[in-house]
Amino acid sequence: MSSPVAAGHPPAAPSSPSAPPFPPALHERPEDEQLLAAKLVPLRRPGQWASALVLVVLLAMLVHTLLTNRRFQWDVVGSYFLNGSIVDGLKLTLWLTAAVMASGYLLAVGVAAMRLSGNPVLRSLSFGFVWLVRSVPPLVQLLFWYELASLYPQLSLGIPFGHEFVTVRTAHLFSGILAAFVGLTLDVAAFASEIVRGGILSVEHGQTEAAEALGLGKVRIFRRIVLPQAMPAIVPASGNLLIGMLKATSIVSVIAVQDLLYSSQLIYNQNYLIIPLLLVATLWYIILTTLLSIGQFFVERHYARGSNRGGGSARTGFWQLFRGNVPLGLS
Repeated sequence: MSSPVAAGHPPAAPSSPSAPPFPPALHERPEDEQLLAAKLVPLRRPGQWASALVLVVLLAMLVHTLLTNRRFQWDVVGSYFLNGSIVDGLKLTLWLTAAVMASGYLLAVGVAAMRLSGNPVLRSLSFGFVWLVRSVPPLVQLLFWYELASLYPQLSLGIPFGHEFVTVRTAHLFSGILAAFVGLTLDVAAFASEIVRGGILSVEHGQTEAAEALGLGKVRIFRRIVLPQAMPAIVPASGNLLIGMLKATSIVSVIAVQDLLYSSQLIYNQNYLIIPLLLVATLWYIILTTLLSIGQFFVERHYARGSNRGGGSARTGFWQLFRGNVPLGLS
């Protein structure tokens, strides 16, 4: 006799009267139909709404006291907002910020290259520079440079331990503006070099090796491959450093550099309107930092193209930025 398996017929499954029936489909069960037809209820967030209400009340109280307290003297603030001395101080603040950032980053690139080089002497020198500058407060650095004539009455250029060709008296060389420029530039260079170095290290070394295998030069590799991938890591920190430096220029008023804050101080030392003149300087700093923050947003969005961080339109990005900075109840 030939078995069903030998004849090519699969064996029939044994029938068991006690086997459970196949479960019905999801839409065939009445209780599941009720679940599918139910409306979704949004998550309740009472704590979030309560915190938002508290913040709104505090904001309303702040606005109320700003508008009703006559000691702020907003009419005086408006009359001095575009004063000639204030505008001149504002121009010096902007110039000093731009010059310090440009010179500081040029020096920072060189320091970062020394930190990443294979030469142990260059690595040690760059590390020592960054360590020393970051350890000394910027105000102390400014005072040292401003009082350089007390340590070195003259600077000379010539043969080491030999004949001097050129000699300059530091009392006439290091004015307040030059001392502020040198001190702040060195401070920016130390911090910016770490920003640049971190951005370069964020790029995988395999990218450079692949480019070298294709025969590309080092300069082209850095300009076309390493730098574009490092910029998303460099730009945010650099933007924060720029905004911080704009505000940090106010410390130059200690060495009598007539920036925005010192111009306000000169005026209220004459008319004793201290609070209104400080508000004038504060409003200008708020306006400038806001403009720089908007510029930073677009620069970050430009270098974040092609990644999830840069997705969406500019309008959507601004709305997300706005929602991230408003009370919790709106998010």
